[in-house]
Amino acid sequence: MDKPPGIVGADRQFPVPQTVPAAMLASNKRPRLDNIRPPIPNGPGMHARPLVALLDGRDCAIEMPILKDVATVAFCDAQSTSEIHEKVLNEAVGALMWHTITLTKEDLEKFKALKVIVRIGSGIDNVDVKAAGELGIAVCNVPGYGVEEVADTTMCLILNLYRRTYWLANMVREGKKFTGPEQVREAAQGCARIRDDTLGIVGLGRIGSAVALRAKAFGFNVTFYDPYLSDGIEKSLGITRVYTLQDLLYRSDCVSLHCSLNEHNNHLINDFTIKQMRPGAFLVNTARGSLVDENALASALKEGRIRAAALDVHENEPYNPFQ
Repeated sequence: MDKPPGIVGADRQFPVPQTVPAAMLASNKRPRLDNIRPPIPNGPGMHARPLVALLDGRDCAIEMPILKDVATVAFCDAQSTSEIHEKVLNEAVGALMWHTITLTKEDLEKFKALKVIVRIGSGIDNVDVKAAGELGIAVCNVPGYGVEEVADTTMCLILNLYRRTYWLANMVREGKKFTGPEQVREAAQGCARIRDDTLGIVGLGRIGSAVALRAKAFGFNVTFYDPYLSDGIEKSLGITRVYTLQDLLYRSDCVSLHCSLNEHNNHLINDFTIKQMRPGAFLVNTARGSLVDENALASALKEGRIRAAALDVHENEPYNPFQ
């Protein structure tokens, strides 16, 4: 029987089907197999448990109680498919994955029985979704994963840039004493008032919308750019919409990135687009590291074209601060 058609469309997010066993990780060494139990009854015959694999990472505390009674789970802890055991490549029907492993078409072709991939998170930029569809492998994600947490982190970074709490706290920790108004003024140099500044949001998905609502509570005028949304959502949220990235960059005192990564927006923030930003603007990225050309950003910071930046993600991780 042919495999079911894959779910394609990188600009869409799909909930995890509750009826499909999800999968877990793999490694170069023989994988650890949990919950090896007798075959489970299925009609008149007996059928062996399906094998699912957690491909990277070790955490599947939420999924394990669901899987333990219906599947054998292999923990692979792999960084690439070359580290995945042959048994998993040949027999796994489902795979769970975080963000530290990438599955290209060549990687997907190594799996001989795979029917579904579940990305534990919202982004699916580390899976070749088109190739998966051609191979009959469904690709699912968790659209609501970490929405509140990432939105909170974004606001913490924005507030830190505006009020310089990190730098001021470090001065106190290092024993810096402020004995006069000049020293206080020097320490607070770079602080900015939030109210009535414009926060520009690139990508108004779940996280972008959550950030917009938080930012309004702090007094920001919120503007967003998202070419994939239909008109009207700006009215329901009480924010302003612009229709070009250039317009958003020109208007914004602080730019916050919340778009998915795809083949069209790698290095969305580069030397050219940075020059379109307001002089002295802030930049925040909690989405995907490759959205920002970090070399161009470093140059802009050194030249003072951007006042400060806060990055929760980097193009190459783990990040090397000395590179």
